[in-house]
Amino acid sequence: MPLTPLQSAIVGLLAQNRSPDSYLAGGAALHIQPQSKRYSNDLDYFHDSEQRVAQAFAQDRALLEKNGFALQIDISQPGYVRVVVRKGKEATKVEWAHDSAWRFLPTLQSATAGYVLHPIDLAINKVLALVGRDEPRDYLDVLHTHAAILPLGAQCWAAAGKDPGFTPVSLLEMLRRRGKYQPEDFSRLHLSQPVEPTQLKKTWLDALAEATAFVQSRPPAEIGCLYYSESGDRFVQPTETDENIVPHFGRPGGVLPRIVGLAHP
Repeated sequence: MPLTPLQSAIVGLLAQNRSPDSYLAGGAALHIQPQSKRYSNDLDYFHDSEQRVAQAFAQDRALLEKNGFALQIDISQPGYVRVVVRKGKEATKVEWAHDSAWRFLPTLQSATAGYVLHPIDLAINKVLALVGRDEPRDYLDVLHTHAAILPLGAQCWAAAGKDPGFTPVSLLEMLRRRGKYQPEDFSRLHLSQPVEPTQLKKTWLDALAEATAFVQSRPPAEIGCLYYSESGDRFVQPTETDENIVPHFGRPGGVLPRIVGLAHP
């Protein structure tokens, strides 16, 4: 899996301290999947309150030090702690942070990491990250989530619900400014395999065109939702002819879609 040996050891150790409101998120949670191409530079643990950040860091620090890890605190403030964790010659950044409890789906229990943010929410967070900063790593991540989790148009449609300051159209306008990277921008990233900038750009432009057509086809009253296929039992980017599609809106803590009274992940 695209975690370094040190990151894997830390994630496995800290799994016992995780809970639905203290979970692995960010790039590490996204790239813990074996099909991912990018290694994350750090580990991000999100929490639903500033108090939980302090509690979780104290518990994790004690557990890490008990198991021979050395911690160097770079930043410590209410709701955010950044630490460099070392063992032997290896080191990685680990962050404990407060993040909004508003999400589309509940966090998922993980045999590897304890609890992780749901892949759908990870994908939507990455779209918002790329809108806010022009980073090649976020560009690669959004291309990955577009192919592996949910098409870009459906992500932008839902992202406007997580950040109501945007509309799906304004998000796409910002995303059209991204993707102008040189080969050396990717060479600086820790990738599991090389990438081809020309092919990436073609995929990106196709994704933007498809996303634009999608957001233009949806009713404005549904802006900010995901779409759940009852027949497919999954979240989709529906076409106008798809049937049994249910809008799914987020809320604090997230919520599972329901079909005939039964919850589905």
